[in-house]
Amino acid sequence: MKRLVAVTAALCLAALAPPKAAAQTNVRVGVCARTISALAAPFAIAKKLGWYAKDGIEVELVPIPGSTDCVKFVATGEVDYALASVEPLPIIRAQGVKAKIFYTAYQGYVYGIAVPRDSAVQRFADLKGKSIGVTSMGSAGVIVARALAATAGLNPDRDINIVVAGEGAQTAALLRTGQVDALSQFDTQYAMVENAGVKLRLLPAPEIERFPSNGFVALEQTLQAKRRQSVAVAQGYARGTLFTIANPAAAIRILWDVYPQTKPTGKDETTALNDDVKVLEARIRNWKLEKGGVSKWGESSERNYAAYVDFLQKWGILKQRVSAGELITNELIGDINAFDPKKTIAEAKAYSAR
Repeated sequence: MKRLVAVTAALCLAALAPPKAAAQTNVRVGVCARTISALAAPFAIAKKLGWYAKDGIEVELVPIPGSTDCVKFVATGEVDYALASVEPLPIIRAQGVKAKIFYTAYQGYVYGIAVPRDSAVQRFADLKGKSIGVTSMGSAGVIVARALAATAGLNPDRDINIVVAGEGAQTAALLRTGQVDALSQFDTQYAMVENAGVKLRLLPAPEIERFPSNGFVALEQTLQAKRRQSVAVAQGYARGTLFTIANPAAAIRILWDVYPQTKPTGKDETTALNDDVKVLEARIRNWKLEKGGVSKWGESSERNYAAYVDFLQKWGILKQRVSAGELITNELIGDINAFDPKKTIAEAKAYSAR
C-alpha cells in the first residue's frame, strides 16, 4: 500500500512539473568571413525570437575566411550549409561535388572594385600595376578582381597584384598609407571602411549589377535527406531578413544580444549603433527581391545565374561549361516561403529591445 501511494505521488509530481524542452539538432552554417558581423542579424533574430528553436534546430555560425573555403567545407561535411558566393560552386561541381544553391540570399551583386574617392583610378584599365586588396585569398573578391581586370584587357596574372587587406579598420589603414590602391571586397565591407574614415568610390560596372551574389549552399544529398532542416534554416533567415529590413536598429540590438562579440568597442553606443545600421543598409539594397526580378524570398533566377556563368567563362575564370541549372534549385522555395510576411514585418516594427 505504501509503495502504491509513493508511486501515485511521484506520478502526480511528474504531471505538475514543467515539460522538458525538446532536444534541438545543432546545425553548422558557414559564414564566409573571418568574423561574425552585422550580416548575421537575420540569424540572430531567428534565434532570439525562437523561430529556429520551434523548428527543433540550434544554428551554430562558423566563420570561414572566404566563399571558396566555405564551399570546400560544405563538400567535406565540416559545415551543413554555407552562405557562399556563386563563383567557387561551378569550379567544385566540375570536380564531382554535387552541391547547389537552394536559397539566393543576395539578389543584387554585392561585389565590385572600389577606390578611395580622390584616387586617380577611374576605370578598370587604370588598375594596371596596382595592388588590389581582398579580405582573404579564399574570398570571392579574388575571382571578381581577376574577371574585371580581364574585361579591361589586363592580364590578371601579370598586370594586377592581389593582396590580403583584411577587413574594416585594417583595410582603411592600408588605403590611407598607400599599401593598397583599390579593393575587391563587397558592399558591407565598403561601409565598414567608410565608417573607419576612408570614403570610397565604386568603379562603374553596369554589366555586373544584375548578377546574383551569395546564397545557401548544401550538398544535394543533404537537401534530400534533411529537407525539413534545410527549409527551417532558410526560412528563419528569410524571416530575419524581412525583420531587419523593417527595423534595422532593432536588428542590430538583437545581434549584439545574441552575439555580444559583434558590438563595436571604442565607440559610444549611439555611434556604434549608427555605424552598424549603415553596414546593414548597404546590404539591404541587395537583399530586396526586385534586385533579382524575383517574387519569393530565396528564389533563384536561372536567367541571372546563366548570365553570370557566361561572364565567368568569357573572362577565363571558368574553364568548363556549367549550366545554371546545375548550380541552383528552387525546389524548396515554396516551403521556405510558407510564412506570413506581413506578420513578420509588423512584429519588427513593434519590437523594442528588452
